[in-house]
Amino acid sequence: MANIGKKTKGKQKIEIKMIENDNDWLITFSKRRSGIYKKIGELSTLCGNEILFIIFSPAGKPFTFSHPTIESIASRFLNGNIPVIDDMHTLIEALRTVRINKLIQLYNEVQSQMDASNETQKMLAQQVTSGTDSNRWWETPLDKLNPRELYKRYSYFSKLLDLFHISRSKKIATTSSMLAPTGLVEDAPTNFPLS
Repeated sequence: MANIGKKTKGKQKIEIKMIENDNDWLITFSKRRSGIYKKIGELSTLCGNEILFIIFSPAGKPFTFSHPTIESIASRFLNGNIPVIDDMHTLIEALRTVRINKLIQLYNEVQSQMDASNETQKMLAQQVTSGTDSNRWWETPLDKLNPRELYKRYSYFSKLLDLFHISRSKKIATTSSMLAPTGLVEDAPTNFPLS
């Protein structure tokens, strides 16, 4: 059999020029958009700078790509007081500082809750040992109490139940911290919310 020849023109060089037809431009751009955005993303990573890339179609529709976000770039240009972060180390340090501040805030909140529960525990222990509100208040039968005394007993048991929950949580936290691996990496991600 004789070879008839190629059915297609194959790969040919084309002249680089502006595509005049809007539909042809959109088709070509849609086929190449992911590759263009990928190259821009690589360039922004290599340079370590903020990038805002805008392509306008012949009809005037904008296509944008930005790193890190359009909002951060726009706020930087609109508010002249925002410092430019030139290197990645400064950005990492800023994020680390925010994370540490959030952890300190969370620690302080937990510590204040623990202090409040310790005060409540001391107060209840003093009431039980000092004999106020009658000794062995829990032994009085319920049918012999008036509504005010019933409410008071209910509040005592609620506080006692809260103390049991706090004590159990402390034991669980102590046990889990003893089982936690040592030698944690400094830059290990946390599960704490940052916002």
